[in-house]
Order: sequence, then structure tokens, then C-alpha cells
Amino acid sequence: MPDAEPPAAAPGAVRIVPLGGTGEFGKNMTVVEIDGQMLVIDCGVTFPRHDQMGVDLVIPDFAYVQRPEATLAAVVLTHPHEDHIGALPFLMRAVGPITVYAPRFTLGLVRSKLDEHGLVGDAELIEAGGGAHHRIGPFEVEFVSLIHSVPDCVAVSITTPVGRIVHTGDFRYEAAPFRGEEREEAIRTGRHMDIPRLAQLGEEGVRLLLADSTNAEVRDAPPKPESAVLAGMRSLFASSDGRVIVTTFSSHVHRVENILKAAYLDGRSAALVGRSLVRNVNIAMNLGYLKPPNGTLVSPRELDQLPPDEQVLICTGSQGEPLAALSRMARGEHPLVEIQPDDTVVYSARTVPGNELAINETINRLRRVGARVITRESAGATFHVSGHGSAWDIELMLQLLRPEHMAPIHGELRQQRAHAELAGELGIPGGHLHMLENGDVLDVTTNGVEIVGRAEVGMSYVDRVASDEVGEEVLRDRRHLAEDGLVLVVVSISASNGALTGEPDIVTRGMSGGENPEVLAETRAAVFETLSESAGARVTEFSVLQHRLHDAVAGAVKRASGQRPIVLPVIVEV
Repeated sequence: MPDAEPPAAAPGAVRIVPLGGTGEFGKNMTVVEIDGQMLVIDCGVTFPRHDQMGVDLVIPDFAYVQRPEATLAAVVLTHPHEDHIGALPFLMRAVGPITVYAPRFTLGLVRSKLDEHGLVGDAELIEAGGGAHHRIGPFEVEFVSLIHSVPDCVAVSITTPVGRIVHTGDFRYEAAPFRGEEREEAIRTGRHMDIPRLAQLGEEGVRLLLADSTNAEVRDAPPKPESAVLAGMRSLFASSDGRVIVTTFSSHVHRVENILKAAYLDGRSAALVGRSLVRNVNIAMNLGYLKPPNGTLVSPRELDQLPPDEQVLICTGSQGEPLAALSRMARGEHPLVEIQPDDTVVYSARTVPGNELAINETINRLRRVGARVITRESAGATFHVSGHGSAWDIELMLQLLRPEHMAPIHGELRQQRAHAELAGELGIPGGHLHMLENGDVLDVTTNGVEIVGRAEVGMSYVDRVASDEVGEEVLRDRRHLAEDGLVLVVVSISASNGALTGEPDIVTRGMSGGENPEVLAETRAAVFETLSESAGARVTEFSVLQHRLHDAVAGAVKRASGQRPIVLPVIVEV
């Protein structure tokens, strides 16, 4: 039963509607609305499950944003990971030209993405890094610098008539230098957490906090800093006699920088492999976020001229993506790189839930060739630190902002619950903790904060081969085909009375036992009987005949084989 329409918001109330990213990982998208003016925070994708056949991307349902009675004021982006920006081109196709506010590095990647889709001319891109203030419709928006795994991440603070709302985006804490050149360098390269401003926001009052829950279950001591990866890489390079291949996320500029530094200190040269990695690193270098050590970064062909113990390859494919560089190397299909038995392959990335099977398949292929593979689980040294704060970081954020109300976002239910428990331990009353699911309508008024209903939400599927979105009914058909196969029935009938002329052609595909003579005989008999009865009643309408043939053949196949394939009747009139 579809969700009922939520009640109209009170004048001046702030309405929060998550369209993605609550109760799940990925496709993060939240609508903040005042009197029909909408501010969208992030617009991301997630990747398909194994049963979502032929799908390349899963994106939020944009129906709520497309309501005729509402207006999209702007899209605000917290950082440039695909689960926060990947659906932007599809949103633009749905709603038309938009205005986007985001930090400089995020805008660089967004501009490249929109250019690939031929949409860059339809977006007004406005730089809004840490410390920026903008009036966007009825919203006073401030951007506050945070640290994540990409440069220039921000939290979004929105001043409204009913109080301040803060959306953290993704974040982690990392001690930053307080003065001098190191501090200036941290700010320049986007590795700066503005703790004083966060604390000041807490002093001024935060009515509602929407905060990242990804690692809320991880109750460790303060997490290791990104510099720990540099030490781990230096140790590995020094102890490896052959080539080292490191796979990481293509947007993780800080990680690439540490790999390049470690290569330089060990006397190695490094090359980038993977289209998205090369693009993102070039953007980071052009914008001043990344400065490789002199002479360290070379092309793959130049690297190939060096001895193996002087080579480092940085590549895409940490999540087992079938067309990414590492996956192609593992299958022996990459045009530039062939895996050798003395190679060491390092996974410098976390496993995104749902990608375990694909990653394991790649690792098995690498091991079959003889390469040494190091993952987070098998390594004593540190080759990856999470960009998401653990419970320690989350508690720090809660103590800095001291929100009156809090809603955990960006995580499955278990992470949201763990986040809410942390908030409760720090004194936020249970009635002020709001467990949201995608589509929940949370109203913030002068009288309180409460879930008042649900908006109709879902998800859309993108088949990039077909350059189009596909619906759930298409996925059902694909699953049906995969499980039970197809029966195609081609018949010729007389135009005058609908009688069968000639023998029917019956073709089965993907159906076990489909060529069994008993199954074919039962199916053929059902076709003859159905068309004979129809001809006797002088039924000649194609739609009626197709419906009768479908039901008769489906029943016959089910009786003869126990299977329920898709049945496609094709009628030719002669």
C-alpha cells in the first residue's frame, strides 16, 4: 500500500526529508524545505546488488524534488565521493538547470562529471569552501571545514527561523597543526577541521544535528591519522624486492600523496593507472591540492623501463569493479600492465558492504598468478585508515555542537542505533533522538521536532549501456529470466477467422529441460487447443489471442516441468 501524503508543513516550519542515505550506505540525498523552497544536500549513487541485473548505478527517486508546488533553490555538496555527487547529472535531467554550491575540489570533479554528460552548461557552479556564507532562498548557509578522505570537505550549517540545523556530511577527527607553515599547508590542501567554529556553533545553539553514522559501532581509541599510512607504505616498499601495486579510491588525494611520498623516500617511481584516478589527480594538481615529489610521478610506459624494485603502480579497482584497472590486470586483460609472480598488491581502501564477492574474486585471480596480496585484514602495518569517524570522533562532534535534537544518517539501522546510543550516553534525551528512514518527513517547528508522515520515495536504476533508467518491473523480468528462462511461441493464424495455419514454432532459452520432448509436446498441444477454441469463437484480436496463448503455454510448461519461464507469444497474421 503506497504511503499517504504527509500533512502540509506549518508556515515557517523546516521540513527534512531524506531521499537516500538513511538505513543504507550510499545514494546520500537530503531535502531541507521551508515554505516550498528546497535545499538539497548531496546527490549520490550507490552500486547495484548482485540481483539487480544489468544495472550500473542505483540513484534516489527524485519525485519529491519534482513536485510542482515546490521549487529547488540549490544543491549543496559536502564532498566529491560518488555516493554524494554521482546522481547529480540524473537530477539535472529530471529537473533542468540547477545551482550548485560546493568546495573548490568538489566543483572540479563535478565540472568534469557534468561535462561527460554534456550538462556543464546547465549548472551554475558556485565555490563555497570552509568559512563561506551564502543566502540561498530562505536559508542562511554556512560551510564549516571538516576532515574526510578527500580535500576540502565541509559540514553545512543552516540558519532557519526555527533554529540552526547542521548536516555533517562525512567526517573524521585528525589533530591539525595550530600555527606556522604546517597549518597553512593543511588549510591549503583541504585537511583542516575548524574545531573553534564547531564549538562556537554549539555555544550559539544547534536545534537539530544530522550526522554521519558509518563507524558508530567502532568503539576504539582515537583513530590513527592518515600519516600512519605513509609509515606503513615506507616499510612495505623497503621490504619488497619487486614491483608494488597499490589500489585505492580514485578521489583519495591524500592517500595518493602519501603513496608518492613513500615511493620517493624509497627511491621508486610511481605511475597512475585508471581513467578516474588520472582525472582526479590531474584536477587535484591543477588546483594545488597535490604536489608530487620531483621526478616521482611518471607515465606507465616510462615506469616499465625501470627495474621492478623501483616501480610503484597506483590504480583503481579496490572494490572489485569489473572494468577497473586492477580487475582487468587480474584477468590478464589490461593493455599496459601484466601481473607478475613477484608483484605485491596492496588494498589501501575499506571494503564497501556488498562488494566482498567481487573483491575476493579479484584477489583469487591475483593469487593464482602468484602475486602477494596485502589487505587490511592480513597486514600488520597500516595501509588504510578510515575517512569516517569512529565512536570517539562522533562523541567529539556531539560534545562540540551539543545539539538539542539529533538524527543519525549515513548508515544502516545498526549504525544509526549505535550513534543514537552514543548521543543518549552524552545526555540527549530519548525523545530528542530521531531514527529516520528514507522518505520520513521530519518537521522542525518552534514547538518541537517530530516525524509527521512519509513521502513516497524509492530508487531508480541506471543502465548506462542503454543510456536510460530502468524500473523495478524490468529488474523483475531480468531476475525471472535468470531463474526460469524463456519460452517463445511463434504462430501463424488466418486473418479471416484466427485459425492456426501451419505448425507453431516453440523456442526455449535458459530453461533446464526446455528441449524435453514431453515438455514440447505438452506446450504444442496447449497451443493447438487454445487457437482451435478461439477460431471456433471467431476471436481474431491479437491482444486477446496473445493473452490466451500466454496463459495456456505457461500452464502447460508448469505442469510438464514445474518451471515458470517468461512466455512470449508472437502472432503472425496471414
